[in-house]
Amino acid sequence: MKKHHPSSPSESTFPYNDPDSEKLQEAADRALDYHPGTHADPKPKTSTQVFTVIDTLDIECLLANLSETLASARAMVNDLAFDLEGSRRHVALGVAQMIDLSELLANRALDIVDPR
Repeated sequence: MKKHHPSSPSESTFPYNDPDSEKLQEAADRALDYHPGTHADPKPKTSTQVFTVIDTLDIECLLANLSETLASARAMVNDLAFDLEGSRRHVALGVAQMIDLSELLANRALDIVDPR
């Protein structure tokens, strides 16, 4: 079996018609990017926290959202409590009362920050 050897350095052994080095580099980069762990400089790990609070929010906005969230939680727990019986109902009503107290505290703090 005969192997083909280029007779001169200018003769290309590239199997495709256009040995464009930019296209080859792009193709190589895409291939390397496809496989995980091959980046030279991996992105820094970000937090796995799903929800965050924007740093620029003022106290009034935070307290208003807290109050609304507590009101929603109270409504959900009260709805659940009336579908339960016995000790489970008492636990749900106890949680609802804790939410009510928390909402009172949040509303009082909101009144101090922004009296109307």
